Amino acid sequence: MSLNLLILVVGIFLLFFGSNWLVTGASEIALSMAIRPAVVGLTVVALATSAPELVVSLVAAAEGASGVSVGNILGSNVINIALVLGLSALIKPVTVNRQLVVRELPYTAGATILFWLLCMDGNINRFDGFILITVLIVFLIYSVLTANDGNNKKISMGIKPYLINWFLIIIGLIAVAIGADWVVGSAVSFARSFHFSELFIGLSIVAIGTSLPELATSVVAAVRKQSDISLGNIVGSNLFNICLVMGAVGLINPIQISRKLNWFEFPAMVIITLLLCIVASISHRINRIHGLIFILCFFVYNITAYMLAH
Repeated sequence: MSLNLLILVVGIFLLFFGSNWLVTGASEIALSMAIRPAVVGLTVVALATSAPELVVSLVAAAEGASGVSVGNILGSNVINIALVLGLSALIKPVTVNRQLVVRELPYTAGATILFWLLCMDGNINRFDGFILITVLIVFLIYSVLTANDGNNKKISMGIKPYLINWFLIIIGLIAVAIGADWVVGSAVSFARSFHFSELFIGLSIVAIGTSLPELATSVVAAVRKQSDISLGNIVGSNLFNICLVMGAVGLINPIQISRKLNWFEFPAMVIITLLLCIVASISHRINRIHGLIFILCFFVYNITAYMLAH
């Protein structure tokens, strides 16, 4: 028990410092290349922070623990918005870029609804996986084409600062990955000692653990007034969770999905995503009131999921 606690604490420290380095390096390079910071958050940072979900879900699917695999994605996507964005907004209100509202948010919402539709037949097969991966590829091509909207000016950067920023990104990614792995491992050990069900562990404990990179990165980005990276990381991570993680699971090791998830978990994921779209479209800002509402949704979701899992 004491060893698990030590691993948990060290993992949290790695997440904190790793996310700091990651945000610093990514934002500086984005400015130097005149790339929209939101695109950096939506792609590079989002892919990096989705790595724990990818590893956990693939391993769980390979070991036949489909409840952990699917629950991890459903829980992570709700947590990314309800907890991660909610806390980020409480610390520092998040400004929403107009292009994010018009382009990336609707795309992610559409992918979220598509994911639910594909799961309604009770499985994610190879054809479903192919569809989800194709949706991601289209998004990535689109992101590359819109990376520079013409309004940003390049900022000259010498070779040394450029290499230092890439070093910060790489070290940050490694620290975040190791930190997430340690936090998840210790958290699952604690959860199993209290005899929680597999589905609930996936929906809550593992989902929170694998969302810690998004939490650390988005909170740090918000504090440093990098709202585009903060929100872009959350929106992009949710898209990667659905399209890359579940797409890869479908292609490599198709899994069965409990139809009971259609009654609460899938609708909750879609509703929280649409709520973000509505708030962002109306106010173009996620303020502290919105943050409190999202955090309330987080507690309602976890309490309900716990009750339904028992």
